[in-house]
Amino acid sequence: MKAVSVIGTGAVGTSVALALTRRGVTVHLEDLSATAARTAEAMGAGSVREPDARVDLALIAVPPAHTGAVLADAQRRGLARAYTDVASVKARPYAEIHAAGADPSTFIGGHPLAATDRSGPLAGRANLFEGRPWILTPSTRTDQAVLNRALELVSLCSGVPVIMDAAVHDRTLALTSHAPHLISTLMAAQLAQATEADIRVSGQGLRNVTSIAGGDPVLWRDIHEANAEALADVLDAFAADLGSAVNALRTLGGSDPAARERAEAGLDTLLQHGTRGRARVAGRSGAPSAEVARLSVAVSEQPGTLTRLFTAVDELGVRIEDVRLEQTQEPPYGKVSLFVGRASASELSRLLTVDGWTVTLAPTTAPSASTASTASTASTASTAEHAAALPASLNS
Repeated sequence: MKAVSVIGTGAVGTSVALALTRRGVTVHLEDLSATAARTAEAMGAGSVREPDARVDLALIAVPPAHTGAVLADAQRRGLARAYTDVASVKARPYAEIHAAGADPSTFIGGHPLAATDRSGPLAGRANLFEGRPWILTPSTRTDQAVLNRALELVSLCSGVPVIMDAAVHDRTLALTSHAPHLISTLMAAQLAQATEADIRVSGQGLRNVTSIAGGDPVLWRDIHEANAEALADVLDAFAADLGSAVNALRTLGGSDPAARERAEAGLDTLLQHGTRGRARVAGRSGAPSAEVARLSVAVSEQPGTLTRLFTAVDELGVRIEDVRLEQTQEPPYGKVSLFVGRASASELSRLLTVDGWTVTLAPTTAPSASTASTASTASTASTAEHAAALPASLNS
């Protein structure tokens, strides 16, 4: 990739531009705010000069409500060969892309899961995306070449690509990002009228809970509006638990022993669920569990090798829990470690061998972060997602 246009020089757009210029890519900067674009330019993120010819990729770093219109305008100008965005909502922008008359074949939705609590170009950092998941949401009309350019972008920014369906992305982000932000904001709002004495004795717990309540209110309103239905579903479930907690606490102050006992049991259940949920997040170290086995499969540089491998595994009905890639200088140029359930490992090894793959059923050990060629994708990812999480040179 030689040249990229970044439309929108906020924190994320500028961070992408800084990462690309550090890798020798020519970056052209656009923003409705000339001051923001000039600031990003002064930081070394690129140039505000318009490109002389079509660039390889245009990155649209604007709020979700404007993605469709900005894309249509960029396509009318013939700005790039491929287009992507960084919005944290995906389904609505796709609908607005169609409404705006844009060409969906040259566009692939993108969402790097990395952010800063500051806004504007001065918050940009070249290393913002290192080791972070970068979700890509190709539609059925997205060209393969566009997907490959997006994968190259993620690689240049040192991110870890994960392929998801747009609607699945929005439901997932409602649970893991948008609802936490809104809940944190609601808690922080309770502090607006708090006394100085209250604030003075606040501890780390309060700071933890409200740490993500910041950010641009206009941007977050746009995000919540764009993902309103999925976000409301998560908050409905949260409200039910919150109501149960309120009822239990009210009952604990009553005089009925039996009711108090039920309330204690209900509150204890909520607290235990919270502990288990927290452990699932805190315990994500990227290492495979003891319930999986590792198959080492030799792969070549022939285009489509990884796609054929993952398709074969998928057709055999085996779920991949984790995947790692080790590149070598000698043929076959690489080995893919597939972590699958122990119960299916031996049979999968046999069937892949019959299909012509060179397979070794290896001990279950995972490479460390310093030696792994790619980070683990989520354990719930499909085999197609794993294929996209590997270098494009082996998956084109």
